[in-house]
Amino acid sequence: MYLKKTKQKSGRIYLSIVDTYRDKEKGYARTVTVEKVGYLDELEKDYDDPMAHFKERVEQLKEKKAEKVAPITLSFNQDDTLSVGQSNRKNFGYMILSQIYHELQIDKVLTSKQRPSKIDYNVNDIMKLLVFSRSLYPGSKKKTFENKEKFFDRHDYSLDDVYRSLSFFYKHSSLLQTKINDRIKSVYNRKTDLVYYDVTNYYFETDIHDELRKKGGVSKEHRPNPIVQMGGLFMDTKGIPITFKLFSGNTNDCLTFRPGFGRYIKSII
Repeated sequence: MYLKKTKQKSGRIYLSIVDTYRDKEKGYARTVTVEKVGYLDELEKDYDDPMAHFKERVEQLKEKKAEKVAPITLSFNQDDTLSVGQSNRKNFGYMILSQIYHELQIDKVLTSKQRPSKIDYNVNDIMKLLVFSRSLYPGSKKKTFENKEKFFDRHDYSLDDVYRSLSFFYKHSSLLQTKINDRIKSVYNRKTDLVYYDVTNYYFETDIHDELRKKGGVSKEHRPNPIVQMGGLFMDTKGIPITFKLFSGNTNDCLTFRPGFGRYIKSII
């Protein structure tokens, strides 16, 4: 990782922080922009020595990167005792889920999409927590965050970061579905000659309406609250989802089929 100086046609110098990584698929090293800094002449108005300042920023980012890849070690003292009500239990069985998670290459998709963003927490760590907890300890996002110490992964993010990451996941939802489906087909030999389709909806305990949350649709739980339609859920014969899409709450169930079917066709080609 280093501070890159790029001379523009105008003669101005543009600074950016870049990193290198090896593309295993293509077999050679590539560079990626970690942070866009700005034009040197403009930065000199705000910093006495912008080059020194952002070189120090590079060192900070290097330290963070090193912390993420450093091995996790556990140590204990045989004379230590637990306080009443204290629990240090860890779940080790989730490593099976972790293997599947990495076989589907969800981590690669999230990492590649986070690189050009300005997000300063690890979205992949949050996704792992949400996925593993949903499988083993279903609960709210808040409860999931409170139980994070059950897992061995790093948790250097806040509850607010967990909520913020949901927008990032939604933004890249279509790409994730496509990549996961491709991996399931190649690794687990998914069969799609027969598929199942389902529709459901979710209610929100609020009167606030927006683009998705709307009244007017038929709530599966017969509630008057705003709802969101989850349509286009196509599953294979093993019950593993292929693709899905969210619709506004006042969308009729039958109107979700054709858009979802189009996504399904694209996903299996």
